[in-house]
Amino acid sequence: MINESALLESKTLRDSVLERTDVLDRVKALSLLPDGMHVTTAMVAAYFGVTVEAIRQLKARHREELTCNGMVTLQGRDLAEFKRDVLSRYPGSYPQPRSSLTLYSRRAILNVAMLLRDSEVARQVRTYLLDMEHLARTQPMESPAQPDAVSLDDRIDQRITHILGKTVVPMFNALIETSGEHRKELIALRAGVQRIERRLHQHHARLQRLEGTRDDRPAIGVMAAMDAMNGRTFEQHIAKLLRRDGCTNVVVQGGHGDRGVDIIGLTADGRRLVVQCKRFAPYLSITSPDVQKFVGAAKVLYSADVALFVATCPFTPEALHIAAEGGITAVHRGVLEEWSAGEPLKILE
Repeated sequence: MINESALLESKTLRDSVLERTDVLDRVKALSLLPDGMHVTTAMVAAYFGVTVEAIRQLKARHREELTCNGMVTLQGRDLAEFKRDVLSRYPGSYPQPRSSLTLYSRRAILNVAMLLRDSEVARQVRTYLLDMEHLARTQPMESPAQPDAVSLDDRIDQRITHILGKTVVPMFNALIETSGEHRKELIALRAGVQRIERRLHQHHARLQRLEGTRDDRPAIGVMAAMDAMNGRTFEQHIAKLLRRDGCTNVVVQGGHGDRGVDIIGLTADGRRLVVQCKRFAPYLSITSPDVQKFVGAAKVLYSADVALFVATCPFTPEALHIAAEGGITAVHRGVLEEWSAGEPLKILE
């Protein structure tokens, strides 16, 4: 079995176990910021029982690797947004950074554990990781999984379509030519079969669109990719979805002076479009005051025909009620996932 110190030297070995972030909580309870996804440099140091300076030196030596695994330094507008949306919800509980704030994702914290030499907690994490990897490699392999339901349905649809198009419809054609008494009934039956064939073609095309590889689909999972974005990147992602669905003149204007609207543009049929984007942790909610502010900005300041409030979290029932009354389309986490995976928003069609 490989010694835990091998993780200190081999980036390839580190990369092979980076998905096992659950190990962190098994070794020691990990406290997170209110967004449920990140910790600060001081919190990383406290978890590993080392000084903040030790973590800063590690960050300086391995900045590129840690950045690839979710470490980010917020400044300027991004920092102000994080203070407003996350830290302000728990005033007094967390220090308010002045010029910059470095955040670590769970993956980045696990990366630190594999690089930090003088920490007993980090050593335990490395040992636990390699124990799990050893068990995974030595346990008997399970029998191959059966084809998933979507793939099986896909093949069944193609087979039925082939039978209908190549066998049943030609049979009806032949019967119609030779039958006089039942001609009308046979023509009606043929029309019914052809309708079924068209629906199966449409169903098959939709499956291919939803399940096929897309250039604009996040490689590591739809919502996981968005949860890892900062505010500006999330706005750019939403703008990309709008353009994909035919919107034009799409401009990301989030920041100072945006008057409560992050994106403006036109739908494919020329309607005026405004969007508010909120990248919150999944366990938080968009509340009625959030929606009320956007209703005023969208309808009064921008005279929008289509107004989208896009969020990575749920809306409270009252917020949904106000959105419906104010003509706002609430794009919550579930709808956002489907939209990002290829399903167009109906309001944009």
